[in-house]
Amino acid sequence: MPSEGSERTVARRIPLNGPRIETLTEGWSMTVAASGEWQIPADIPAETQWHAARVPGTAARALTDAGLYDPENPDPLHDKDVWYRARITPRTTGRHTIVFEGLATIAEGWLDGEPILISDSMFAAQEVEVELSGDAELCLCFRALEPHLSRKGPRAKWRTQLAKSQGLRLIRTTLLGHMPGWCPEIHAVGPWRPVSMFSAQDTFAEIVEIRSDLLEDGTGKLDISLRLADDPRNVYLACAGQMAEFLRDETGQLRASLEIPDVEPWWPHTHGTSRLYDVVLVLGDELVHLMRTGFRRIEIDRGADGTEFALKINGERIFCRGAVWTNADLLSLPGDRESYRPWLELAREANMNMLRVGGTMVYETRDFFELCDELGILVWHDFQFANFDYPVKDPEFADKVSREAEAFLAATQGSPSFAVACGGSEILQQAAMMGLPPERWSGPLTNEILLEATTRQRPDVAYVENSPSGGAMPFSPNEGVTHYFGVSAYRAPIEDARRADVKFAAECLAFANVPEPVTVETRLPAGIGHSPEWKARVPRDRGVGWDFEDIRDHYVEYLYGEKPLDLRYGDPERYLDLGRAAVAEVMEAVFAEWRREGSRTAGGLIWNYQDLMPGLGWGVVDATGEPKSAWYALKRAFRPLQIALTNEGTNGLDVHLINDTAETRPVTVELACLRDGRIPVVSGSMEIDLGRHCAQKVAATQIIGAFFDTTYAFRFGPPAHDVTVARMSDRETGEELAHAFQFPLGRGKALHANDIAVTLETPSEGEAMLVLSCDCFAQSVHIRDDGFRPSDNWFHLAPGREKRIRLTRRHGIPADRQPSGEVAALGSSRRFTYSAG
Repeated sequence: MPSEGSERTVARRIPLNGPRIETLTEGWSMTVAASGEWQIPADIPAETQWHAARVPGTAARALTDAGLYDPENPDPLHDKDVWYRARITPRTTGRHTIVFEGLATIAEGWLDGEPILISDSMFAAQEVEVELSGDAELCLCFRALEPHLSRKGPRAKWRTQLAKSQGLRLIRTTLLGHMPGWCPEIHAVGPWRPVSMFSAQDTFAEIVEIRSDLLEDGTGKLDISLRLADDPRNVYLACAGQMAEFLRDETGQLRASLEIPDVEPWWPHTHGTSRLYDVVLVLGDELVHLMRTGFRRIEIDRGADGTEFALKINGERIFCRGAVWTNADLLSLPGDRESYRPWLELAREANMNMLRVGGTMVYETRDFFELCDELGILVWHDFQFANFDYPVKDPEFADKVSREAEAFLAATQGSPSFAVACGGSEILQQAAMMGLPPERWSGPLTNEILLEATTRQRPDVAYVENSPSGGAMPFSPNEGVTHYFGVSAYRAPIEDARRADVKFAAECLAFANVPEPVTVETRLPAGIGHSPEWKARVPRDRGVGWDFEDIRDHYVEYLYGEKPLDLRYGDPERYLDLGRAAVAEVMEAVFAEWRREGSRTAGGLIWNYQDLMPGLGWGVVDATGEPKSAWYALKRAFRPLQIALTNEGTNGLDVHLINDTAETRPVTVELACLRDGRIPVVSGSMEIDLGRHCAQKVAATQIIGAFFDTTYAFRFGPPAHDVTVARMSDRETGEELAHAFQFPLGRGKALHANDIAVTLETPSEGEAMLVLSCDCFAQSVHIRDDGFRPSDNWFHLAPGREKRIRLTRRHGIPADRQPSGEVAALGSSRRFTYSAG
């Protein structure tokens, strides 16, 4: 008889006699029934219609593939039972183990009609030992979640507005699909993580623990413990040219430790090389690849007064910039490399060096971390707890949480990109905002259970109790970790980014970001800015009288002096273009403040990285994978070699130079103040050796060499200029590294009609080069080419210099299609076309 499943931390198994772990992906089908209609597989009528299903995957994905589900207008799934079945064929007869890495959420399983498992957590893996003599039918039922949501649990200290059901605090499942105004109500149901099987005859090395550290003297230290079924002799660990013998300890495990002198450390890609080393098990003449790891050291820097929060990597204070990751695909909840890859490569291309997985998402897989290791992207990962008062005084619930945390952390061991483990999202903030006293904000969940799990499994990562946390109020921006929406949701002027004295923004700058025209035209409803269908795609917080399109409109008027309501009536296309330009300008300006010399801000993560459905979401990349104007702005704002301008009033204009790289860079800085966008009133240049990992400030008057009212603060007569242009270039090659602009009279006063010269260089191998120049300053220049993505967009173009834009063929575009598109600027209705033909 089959044995009942056990919830456990699934070991990382490395086959020793060939690739013997079979992932059960073929032959699955699914069907949907009323809640409780069938109790066991034998109850299912023979005439029931089944639909092909992907595993790993979700019921929503399978129903969509069958044409029975509309992700943009989803039907509820948590009030139904969902059944899956498949025929499994073992390679041999005898004892086998079936591994279920994730079942969402209340699940039962049968093999040939005999019960084998019961699971009540989406985040818990199950292993089942079974006897197989031939083909067998594996059947899974995912019970309706709705009856469980209505059950009463221990009394909560507060109620959250985030989710519809307070019962979600009692069940270990994702909040995705349960947050109105936040994401579509696509419910996670099904075998969302792989199902696999192996035989008792197969042999493995089971990795129990991997620790890789960088000591202060530059030595890399690698410790590994594992289990082998038999007792082999001469088993060695090899890494970076060093070897050490495995020795069996008193528990029966094999342990080995290596020290690698002067190892090349792992850095986030913005600050150095993300060096990885192969870790190899040597079994006699056999070499078994275990994994790749990197050596780095992480510390939290609290600053001289203890109020700061910064990460130090390998002893260097790092400015962390990036965004809050949502999901590679809300419909499928994938966890494989190829689903992650395009999103993570876009993040790296945008010079992001950190992604945060918030507590309202899901646990991401080892594939996610391995790609981040390779790409040099730091990961801040919340445990999956948010906003609720969780019943951790219940011993059974507390034990479930502890095992969940241990399993997640164990799966990430050896991953150098994992930088911060966080106890969850907005739990302390929710309690504080409900008026509870400080002693009731937190408790054993974040102070004990999750902290202890992290200390045991990943002592090499930083632990944060909750996001936000650390100030007089948990969300106070001037201490610890904050969620900063002063600029954006609270409509503060850009100077509030400095006034708030933000230390580390684990969330910030939320807008209803407008997708590029191709997405608007093909995936969004008509009725720009006002129809109910359009507004349904705009995110909003529950219980407020505004949405995040209103916030974007506020900054359109703030920056350009135009009335968004009038534009929506009379010129909806310009309305969208101004919205795209406004969020790009705000983001660049805020990060100029936060990255400058003298700022105590050590990080900013945009809310969010990608949209969960096509629309005007918080994401800087839309749900189709197309970057929005905000993504391009962040790509510029996050450059490792950066120049920025800040208006210091009567102190003039400050020029900020930043070098995050590991080498000193000899640069030339040029500055010009232009009248009417074309005539240089004053200009100057300066040569500087910009030190490694540093920020430096230079007054504009130092570069010009004399007094000039660069900020129009003294107002001695009419203004002399309307835009200041700054460039930083490599002194040896002349290559432009970065540029910046400042508008003493405001952006609305620097909108000029102009001629833009457009040249398309001969395309080859899926890429082409667009060369642009102009006769007059062009603001928020944007390129539309539905077949090719530009390397930069929504940028400013100054006269007198060419700008080269790489065009890359988009995924799915035929190889014989050539670039063809148009270029426009915000200050003019003219369109300048180009074509390879």
